[in-house]
Amino acid sequence: MIEVFTEPWQHVFMQRAFVVAVLASVVCAVVGSFVVLRGMAFIGDAVAHAVFPGVAVGYVLQVNLAVAGAVAGVATALTVAVVAQNRRLKEDAVIGVFFAFAFGLGIVLVSTQSSYTGDLASFLFGQILGLSDADVVTVAVVGGLLIAAVLALRKELVTVSLDRETAAASGLPVFWLDTALYVMVTVAIVISLQAVGNILVLALLITPAATARMLTDRLGVMMPLSAGIGAVCAVCGLYLSYYLNLAAGGLIVLTLSAVFVVTWLFAPRYGLLRRRTRIRSVPAAP
Repeated sequence: MIEVFTEPWQHVFMQRAFVVAVLASVVCAVVGSFVVLRGMAFIGDAVAHAVFPGVAVGYVLQVNLAVAGAVAGVATALTVAVVAQNRRLKEDAVIGVFFAFAFGLGIVLVSTQSSYTGDLASFLFGQILGLSDADVVTVAVVGGLLIAAVLALRKELVTVSLDRETAAASGLPVFWLDTALYVMVTVAIVISLQAVGNILVLALLITPAATARMLTDRLGVMMPLSAGIGAVCAVCGLYLSYYLNLAAGGLIVLTLSAVFVVTWLFAPRYGLLRRRTRIRSVPAAP
């Protein structure tokens, strides 16, 4: 029985995969807590797709795909932050405009090439089993810096997320805090692309945080809880991938989704079945 747990660790490529999967899951979960708290899950999807044209440009110009994608993602995030300051348009409307534009641009750029390469495919679907030591170090360093930045801005981000008008009246730089959050989301997504790919990366950002949100009302508890959920599901997904010989990124996401569904149904306070039980137990009015 012990060999079932230890056998994957005998392979160097699996060791790297476990480390990066856990790091990426933790980073995305911490950043994603603010995204869920603010009710702006759409930004994660938009940024993930905004990275796509950058990668397409990098593919065409034969430069580093991750760097090209990061530049495109940050540029789009900054543009959204600027345009969203016009309160005539809601934030999700602005995000939707740039989401569609970025993805359309990426498709056009890719269509100029006669064939796809393994690098582009790995960007779309992940390559967690093909990571190098340099990839592991990069994710660890960038992820550590990102978590430090989130913790440093934690109080300000919470204030802006809960009440933008009050935050602005109290003198907080709302625009720059919006920008900081968008950039942090972009960086978290970019360092996670190798784990699950562009198509599934939104799950790492949103699902652990949404699951934790069903279990607690306190952000101080929600952040480490979502990080733990993300890390455990990433490890379980990799074990399933190893023994079932199926796509690692997809199984990580399916594991996260399964945990969310169970929590949505059975959470002690906010679960669907728990709420129905409470409603039925309320005595009828005389």
